[in-house]
Amino acid sequence: MTAPDAPKGKRWAIWLPLVLFGAFFALVMNGLIRPADREIESAMVGKPLPVFDLAPGSPDRPGLATDAFRQGRPRLLNIFASWCVPCAAEAPQLDAIAKSGVPIDGVAIRDREEDLARFLARHGNPFASIGKDDISEVQLGLGSSGVPETFVIDGSGTIRYQHIGPIMDRDVAKILAEVERAEKPL
Repeated sequence: MTAPDAPKGKRWAIWLPLVLFGAFFALVMNGLIRPADREIESAMVGKPLPVFDLAPGSPDRPGLATDAFRQGRPRLLNIFASWCVPCAAEAPQLDAIAKSGVPIDGVAIRDREEDLARFLARHGNPFASIGKDDISEVQLGLGSSGVPETFVIDGSGTIRYQHIGPIMDRDVAKILAEVERAEKPL
């Protein structure tokens, strides 16, 4: 004996959960196969550096002021801290960039002088100057959301590029290319 057939109008209801699951599965797979663009566009790129004048963060380096970035040559501005583990990871790359002839200035965020001295002794000091930002005023003025972050600043003091997170080996060529691009007027 066979079961009575479902009315023709309700046959779609039997397949609806399977169709919905299939659509959900396709959407998830699409997101995994083609992830969203992870590049964050900074609102500060193309704008001048905010005005600041920071005291030295290290006794063997001068402090840092906005005027240092208006000397006609591109520079890197690195936001870092001694308590930042990714900052230690990017230290060899910063050293390589500095050795290639690119001046790097640092802003130490909420750091103590003795902690910063230990960090620099352990991981190297590629910085021409280090400013001490005890209340994250410069960091927030730059639109920085954390440490480390690195900015390419052109010779007139305009932010040309922002790298969020630690600089890894794969990022060095891109940053050097951005420094070279910053040598050309906007």
